[in-house]
Amino acid sequence: MSVNSLSFSARNRSARRAHGYSDNQLIQLFLSVNDRSKHTIKNYALSLRRFQAFIAPKQLGEATWRDIEEFKQHLMVGTFSKNGRPLSPATVATQLSSIRSFYKWASDPNIRFMSHNPSTCIRIPRVKVTSMNHYLTKTDLSKLLAALREQGIRDYLIGLMLVLLGLRVSELTAVKWEDFYTDPSESSVWLTIPNGKGGKSREVKVPALLWRMISANRNSLSTGSRLFPITSRQVERIIEKARVKCRLHKRVTPHWLRHTNATLALLNGATLQQVQENLGHSQLNTTQRYLHTIKLLEKAAPDFVEKGIADIIQGTDCEQWGC
Repeated sequence: MSVNSLSFSARNRSARRAHGYSDNQLIQLFLSVNDRSKHTIKNYALSLRRFQAFIAPKQLGEATWRDIEEFKQHLMVGTFSKNGRPLSPATVATQLSSIRSFYKWASDPNIRFMSHNPSTCIRIPRVKVTSMNHYLTKTDLSKLLAALREQGIRDYLIGLMLVLLGLRVSELTAVKWEDFYTDPSESSVWLTIPNGKGGKSREVKVPALLWRMISANRNSLSTGSRLFPITSRQVERIIEKARVKCRLHKRVTPHWLRHTNATLALLNGATLQQVQENLGHSQLNTTQRYLHTIKLLEKAAPDFVEKGIADIIQGTDCEQWGC
């Protein structure tokens, strides 16, 4: 071991003795001060425990960038997966982001549990965006909603709330009656999402027609505080059942309806900022992905070329081949 490595380990052992916390206590403290959703906290804990076991008997404060890099390589080849298959770039990125967040917090000058952040040089795998085409056409949506309507008012309202409000499925199942409220002028109804992604809250406007349907069927929906007292997995099954019934060949999920919400909103004149606020995106560039879909509906170069030579390909060609 080099002199620099010995010096680095000694500094971190001294820091650990000074603050008096074990690695497990540090992880627990980090999780407790994070204002994140329960799902995010659970992922943080899993990633950190896994990395802690990987570098043992080293302490977290003794880890180097090489330890984290080797951990990343093991994730990418599938060492930690149940079936031995490589983990997806998105999963690897999530695990590494948890570790980077921990070390950034622990090495903060105002916290100073660790004297060095070994994760600063670690590159997160690039995650390919595949959700841009995950939307339903108007015809698809009509078929799906008709199938949901046949399944009952609860299932129909679940589909309407997902596509009209752009909710995440976890947000939908957490909605309580008390989360609805009217604005000061009593001209519209709003829904508070108190614990969205990242623990952030936001306000979503409820269209008048949707609210009338929700209010009219309150007694048949639930007698408790939650609007839909079911799990996210049950919602997924409800959507899948309707998809099969109406014979849609697309892989429709509740999140597809969220993408459909954004696509239809932009297509019908909503601004990027409006869609960003409604969906609860922290970064505008996340919302900008939907612009790709909208641009597909606009005139492209081939349309202009066709217009320019239409007189050449019309006439006898149309009579022979059909136009």
